[in-house]
Amino acid sequence: MLYVTNSSRMSTFILLGLTDNPKLEVPLFITFTFIYLITLIGNLGMIVLIWLDSRLHTPMYLFLSNLSLADCVYSSAVTPKVLAGLLTGDKVISYGGCVTQMFFFVSFASVDCFLLAVMAFDRHAAVCKPLHYTVTMTSSVCAHMVIGCYVFSLAESFIYTGFIFDLSFCHSNVIHHFFCDIPPILSLSCSDIYMNEIVLFIMTSFNVFFALIVILPSYIFIFIAILRMRSAEGRKKAFSTCAAHLTAVTIFYGTIIFMYLQPSSNHSMDNDQMASVFYTIVIPMLNPVVYSLRNKEVHNALKKAIEKMNYVQHLVLIRKLYNLHN
Repeated sequence: MLYVTNSSRMSTFILLGLTDNPKLEVPLFITFTFIYLITLIGNLGMIVLIWLDSRLHTPMYLFLSNLSLADCVYSSAVTPKVLAGLLTGDKVISYGGCVTQMFFFVSFASVDCFLLAVMAFDRHAAVCKPLHYTVTMTSSVCAHMVIGCYVFSLAESFIYTGFIFDLSFCHSNVIHHFFCDIPPILSLSCSDIYMNEIVLFIMTSFNVFFALIVILPSYIFIFIAILRMRSAEGRKKAFSTCAAHLTAVTIFYGTIIFMYLQPSSNHSMDNDQMASVFYTIVIPMLNPVVYSLRNKEVHNALKKAIEKMNYVQHLVLIRKLYNLHN
């Protein structure tokens, strides 16, 4: 299927999706629906849990709640359209819808990128300078860090999305992808995209390497501090507080580097789609799992919330029985 137009601004694009095999559409729809529901439940549940439990009102969990919010938004920018395409076969996306999808995806993926760096700094302050932690990571400092992540990411996405959709599109309007990602959109343009590729490389490199410049030294100092600890229990506790974040960093940045920091000549649509499925659909589901799996504070908060819900249900039941009796 090929749609060609001479217009510099197309009214619609066609997303080829994940597969052209009808037999795979239902299994993929079920799989991605399940993953998306886990993503929403896990991330929104984490946000609510942190908000309700005063013991989790710390810098680490402030950053984690914002990471969960970013995961929800950038997954929701992509997944519902993918599910609709698999269920109904409707693979058309409007020009405005494509712009909006790219804007929100790039914005909140960038928020994820910067928040992971901020969280590394927080872990460094907690492990390496525990006595100065409350002075270093004040509420004001944490709020400014979070706001900075959002402001810079939204500005960056606004500039680059406008930069891309200012191009002329006079070839096919068929996007060889399942969402409006940057490389497949650039491949449709009949304009000279050399500068776009340079800007994309510079911006992605800045995001990744700025984050790594913060993360790598932080973890070098963290590991040195852990090795110097005399208490085995102290080492275990310090490492457990960093293990989840280090896992999330490895998964997220490994995929981003593979996807965006390679020459366009090396891009394979099949490989790009596999990597994109991982970071748009799977990673947002993994983050709440990774951060809650061995986290005693989250387990205790969840246990407390469940006990409170059971207590409320018992009160409601007792009141109903009392009303029936009278």
